[in-house]
Amino acid sequence: MRIDRDYFARVHEQALPFLPAILHRVLPHGKTIGPEYVALNPHRADAALGSFKINLRTGKWADFAVSASGGDVTSLVAYVLGLSQVEAAKAVLRMIGGTP
Repeated sequence: MRIDRDYFARVHEQALPFLPAILHRVLPHGKTIGPEYVALNPHRADAALGSFKINLRTGKWADFAVSASGGDVTSLVAYVLGLSQVEAAKAVLRMIGGTP
């Protein structure tokens, strides 16, 4: 299996329909507000919802309090769980029962 940019795009495409379930698993104390999932950032002493947001349509995410951001489900899981991109992609595929 060759891991390249297309690999991550395929993982993202498979994972996007499952994004709400993935978010509830890796960021269980978040809340859906309109088209976004708003959660506490597990990498800082985040006391209130508001700055860490994930777009439920695109998978783009950002924590505006610390300038952390990404454009897909894999980068979010990597950030939240402290994994490499490859490890995160494999974790996402396991969560959704997807294929590489």
